[in-house]
Amino acid sequence: MAGSNGRMFYNVKHAAQRHFSPSRLVLIPTPSVRGTQTIARAVTLIKAVATRPQQGWRLTDLAAHCGYDKGSAHRMLAGLVQQRMVQQRGSDKHYVPGPLLFELGLGVPDLSAFRAACLPALARLQRNAPGVAFLYLRSGDEFVCAARVGPNTLKGLSVEVGTRRPMVVSAGGTAILLALPSAEQKQVLAANFRQIESFGAARLAAVQKMLRRSRRHGHGINLADVVPGIHALGVPLFGADGRAFASISVAGPAQTLPKARLEAVVGLLRAEVRAIEGERLSQPHPL
Repeated sequence: MAGSNGRMFYNVKHAAQRHFSPSRLVLIPTPSVRGTQTIARAVTLIKAVATRPQQGWRLTDLAAHCGYDKGSAHRMLAGLVQQRMVQQRGSDKHYVPGPLLFELGLGVPDLSAFRAACLPALARLQRNAPGVAFLYLRSGDEFVCAARVGPNTLKGLSVEVGTRRPMVVSAGGTAILLALPSAEQKQVLAANFRQIESFGAARLAAVQKMLRRSRRHGHGINLADVVPGIHALGVPLFGADGRAFASISVAGPAQTLPKARLEAVVGLLRAEVRAIEGERLSQPHPL
């Protein structure tokens, strides 16, 4: 019998209709629900693939990461490869982001303009605070790296353009997190900690230590908590609606970003934020 809301219907075998038993009740998703679930599962795969744009994923690892059985993951990936959303690298058969993802991104003009407006600020930061400067965008409970300026030789610093990680694991992501309303912060942290727990207690303790210090300072600050020998600072960017949707940050060796210089670097970050926000760019990235 179809449900009035169109979401589910009940299928009961005719032989049991005169002698109804709850054990014989079978709940079957309607086509609309199945379609929505399929889309959500495919998007989960795409987001996971995007977290390793260089390394890529083996099928077995990707399926386990997403909580899917290997067969289902393989069928969905085959469809995504056909549509060029994902590609399978010939050298090692790893799954990596496909060209259609980039092409679709070109159709978001406000976001492209915002990124372009931030690049000069990142270049100035990198010159004045030697290391690497980043632009992060909020993406649900995560951040995604939208731009990076600086050398690729810093050991342990593996964030590249397109990298996607839990918001709380970096100074730039934490800067966005701390600018969110309290209830929203709690929701994001709960989701982030569930992800981080799989990496072990030591990693979770390091991230929590960075978060406590960042709360005290009022901005993202990582003093070699997550990556040994690397210091990082981050401050949020706000959209026209007053919501934090992005951040700029700098990261580098403790020798070039010593504790004695951190306050001055935060001043540089905030000055660049004022310059960027002074352009009165509308918020480009839906949360």
